[in-house]
Amino acid sequence: MTDSDIPRVPGLLPSAIHRSVKPGTALLRLETTQAREGILDGAWWPRSRDIGAELPALVSALAEHLGPITRVGLDASAWEELPTRLTIDDRVVHLDSFPIGDDTVLITRGDNDHFALLVVPPDTPPDAAHVAMARAVRTDNVAQARQILIETGSTRQT
Repeated sequence: MTDSDIPRVPGLLPSAIHRSVKPGTALLRLETTQAREGILDGAWWPRSRDIGAELPALVSALAEHLGPITRVGLDASAWEELPTRLTIDDRVVHLDSFPIGDDTVLITRGDNDHFALLVVPPDTPPDAAHVAMARAVRTDNVAQARQILIETGSTRQT
C-alpha cells in the first residue's frame, strides 16, 4: 500500500508531522491561491516568551518559503521584552506592537502581503498543541486564534 492509498482524515496532519511538532515548530499552509478564506495562514509554537531567542528561527524559516520578511506584529504584553527591530539573517526586521492578543503573530512580506499565525503558548501540552496547530492550518478554518486555543485546551497558563 502506498501513501496515496492510505485514506486521510480531513483536518488531521500526517503522523510524521505530529512526531516532529514540538516547541519551536511552525506550520504553514503554503497554497498558491487568490482566495484566502481561512483566517489563519499557519501556527507557531515558540519554546519561550523570549522574542529575541524565538523570533529569528521563525523568520528564517518563513523567509525560505515566503521571501524576505520585513515586519512582525506582536502583542507586547505576551512577550518578556519587545524590541523595535531585530537583525535576522543580515536583514532588519521591524517589530510592531499591536493589542492583537497573545495568540496571534502578524508577518509582513513586502509592503502589503500579510500572514497571520496562531501562537501556541510555550507551556501547552503536546497533544493540545498538535490539535491547535492542525486546526489553524486547515483551509476551511474560520475560527479566530483565541477560540482555537480555548477549544483545544491550549490557552496561556497564568
